[in-house]
Amino acid sequence: MPLTPEEPQIHESAQGPRATAAAGRPASTPRPVPGPRSAASPRPGSPVPGPARPAPPAPRPGAGQSPATGPENRSDQRSTPQLQVIPAPADGALDAAEETLDLLLESGRAPGDVLVLTTGDQHPWAAHELSFGEAAYWAQQDTGDDVFFADASAVEQAKVRPVVIVAVNGGSDETAARALPLAMARAGALLIVCGDPERVAALVGAGV
Repeated sequence: MPLTPEEPQIHESAQGPRATAAAGRPASTPRPVPGPRSAASPRPGSPVPGPARPAPPAPRPGAGQSPATGPENRSDQRSTPQLQVIPAPADGALDAAEETLDLLLESGRAPGDVLVLTTGDQHPWAAHELSFGEAAYWAQQDTGDDVFFADASAVEQAKVRPVVIVAVNGGSDETAARALPLAMARAGALLIVCGDPERVAALVGAGV
């Protein structure tokens, strides 16, 4: 899909800077590192939620005509997700992804709707949860009730979610170019790529 340069569609509120804090993991899990934020626990000083994102594109003509269609055919029937690029330097791509995630949650997206992938260093949440073993880590994806963070190299293990955010925060071009088409395939409605615009354009032109 060709890249159409455009200003980011997700805007911060003009009511003041956001605070930078995250809701903790459930009290029943005695782990010191905070888990992904949830929409039910907005951060102090966060902007007033903006308008909800547009509805996903309508299905292609002739696709999904029967509600009983099996899951093996659903990926072929989904319309191509919308692609949005958030300009950010490599060392700021993860921060941009975090800010984008905040705005999505504040605008009404459910935490379980979002998958966040990183091409370079892992998100701290993913690194922490993997320390308890891969089985426990991937089991949290299966519950589908919270934001899930993963390394782009493991995108093939990620499940389809309405929104996928990719932070191009390092890693090789080969890894990123391979991950973007797979990330697009796992985005039900929207793929957001945060990174250097020139690099992202080259990667998108090469694979997405």
